[in-house]
Amino acid sequence: MREPLDPDMFDPLCPSDLMPIRIGDKWAGMIIRCLESGPRRFSELRVPLRGITAKVLTQSLRGLERAGFVARTVHDDGMRVEYELTGLGRSMIEPINAVCAWAEEHWDELIDAREAATLDRTG
Repeated sequence: MREPLDPDMFDPLCPSDLMPIRIGDKWAGMIIRCLESGPRRFSELRVPLRGITAKVLTQSLRGLERAGFVARTVHDDGMRVEYELTGLGRSMIEPINAVCAWAEEHWDELIDAREAATLDRTG
């Protein structure tokens, strides 16, 4: 049995839209991170990705599947579906780690730029 995903693996105060580099949609990089340790069911992915709706998670998983990053397996009983990274999807882990390290290093600058842009728009 796999260890459950940590519900706090993504800091809710860390807005993913601050990331200037994205893989797929807003949620794709986080989904890849969730699948890094092995196959997961849809309901398991919803735990750390609590800000995503079921519809958007479905759309993101389908997009990752179309891109060749994620494989969807329907088990014999037809009741259990799991998602897992393909070799191509696994190859994204290192670049995602590099982008996360870069963002962590430049976090204050990213926040300052976001706040300055917000002030400029609101006057």
